[in-house]
Amino acid sequence: MKQLQSQFLLAILVSLLASCANWTHIEYISPCVTNPDGDYKDLSTIIGKAECFSGDAIIEKPVTKAITELPLPSRYPVVAVYKFADYTGQRKSVDGIASFSTAVTMAPEAYLIRALKQSNFFRVVERGGLDNLTRERQLIRQTRQTFNDDTEQKPLIFAGLIIEGGIVDYNTNLLTGGVGARYLGIGNSKQYREDTVMVSLRLVSVSTGEILLEILTSKTILSVGVSNDYFRFIAEGTELVEFESGNAMNESKSIAVQAAMETAVVELVHQGREKGYWKYWGENSD
Repeated sequence: MKQLQSQFLLAILVSLLASCANWTHIEYISPCVTNPDGDYKDLSTIIGKAECFSGDAIIEKPVTKAITELPLPSRYPVVAVYKFADYTGQRKSVDGIASFSTAVTMAPEAYLIRALKQSNFFRVVERGGLDNLTRERQLIRQTRQTFNDDTEQKPLIFAGLIIEGGIVDYNTNLLTGGVGARYLGIGNSKQYREDTVMVSLRLVSVSTGEILLEILTSKTILSVGVSNDYFRFIAEGTELVEFESGNAMNESKSIAVQAAMETAVVELVHQGREKGYWKYWGENSD
């Protein structure tokens, strides 16, 4: 009889705790865990549900709204990006092992070029793969000479401006904290941590080598963890029941880098206009 009562009490408490967990962070639980369709028969079925593991394959929209609201230029500036690297030297923190993976991306120039193109304000020329581009043009020239093809090859577009810089700082655990409470063995807690990534952008004149503009932007990376737990002795203190559930959300570092890049490009456009390096569409060109 006592065993039946203990099992009944355990079932009620687990249901209660599960409902508390749902109230707290049900919106963060993946459909792969909850399986609302009830069709998980084997591993291949789970893998077949692609929405459980990835979102859209093509990321079309920018992260920030400001970069989509920039006015058009009266004349498109031509810019080149040769090198835009990660200078932080930060490595991923992994407990118990030595990790050589970087904390931020090793190709930040991809995010910068994307931000420049999505601003619809600049003409961006390829310089990171300039060696490959030059070889291909040589092959085209040699092939046309061999087959007596007189088709004229267009010249490469040269840039009057170069964008330099990189990811210059990455700080972890700038702000950490949490809150929690427990009553009669039933508890709830939340923890958070803030990191920051910092991006430096320099606009350099090709004709003079002068640094025309310098922009420094930062973006916060937030991590939040929510948990519920139950701890209780039953059956006259001889049996221990312990139940835990929780979720953690880590803001993507790539999204943070992209947001910092877009913010820097927007500020670059505004400052360049204020200093007279370019004008918006419709403004007097005198």
